[in-house]
Amino acid sequence: MRDYAQEKQRRVAFLRHALEESGAKGFVFGNSGGKDSALCGILCKAACERTVGIVLPCASKQNFGSDMQDGLKVAEAFGIETRTMDLTPVRSALTGVLGGEDALVADALNNIAPRLRMTALYTVAANEKLLVVGTGNRCEAFLGYFTKWGDGAYDVNPIADLMVSEVYDFLRFLGAPQSIIDKAPSAGLYEGQTDEKEMGVSYAEVERYLKGQQTDARAREIIARYHARSEHKRRMPLCYSGDELL
Repeated sequence: MRDYAQEKQRRVAFLRHALEESGAKGFVFGNSGGKDSALCGILCKAACERTVGIVLPCASKQNFGSDMQDGLKVAEAFGIETRTMDLTPVRSALTGVLGGEDALVADALNNIAPRLRMTALYTVAANEKLLVVGTGNRCEAFLGYFTKWGDGAYDVNPIADLMVSEVYDFLRFLGAPQSIIDKAPSAGLYEGQTDEKEMGVSYAEVERYLKGQQTDARAREIIARYHARSEHKRRMPLCYSGDELL
């Protein structure tokens, strides 16, 4: 197990260096009520008093219910400034312009909320000279389980190297609310959505795969497929340089 007292010191130093290097005045992150955003918010608050967590519900009832409640619990426990911005009307306006929800396939529709949230975060960041904090962990990055130019966009990420089990261990060390630790990982994209149900593989299996440990054939196939088809998310956009073969 990691030495989480030392991990906290190192990550706080990392975040402070990011602020110093950028000239920013603080941090802003999407307070989703999940484990990753909770850990990032706690670390950012330890690094800088000027840390803003924005609750960004968008259409899903879960966003307005347990997600919001858990996000507020974390903010209250660690003294994190909180704002709430309901993006539901913005989503409705956008889907309307695009021909309505029935005109959109599931992936296109589900990815609207993460991209609207990142637009809101970067707008606040630009207006108040803050850094946008990414909240993705190592397992999600390997699988590509994030929205390109949505939650995959950020200025700094203090937990990108942590596996899911390590995120939970870190939260326990920091004394995070139990409801965050007990909660099934979910992107909150739609009612009843959980990461593991949607992927068809557990994070425990993903961790075993990343550690080179024994994993059953079905899990290996799913993990390899997710990783391969999401490669474009982990690289910079393709740009013509004049040297390409015709």
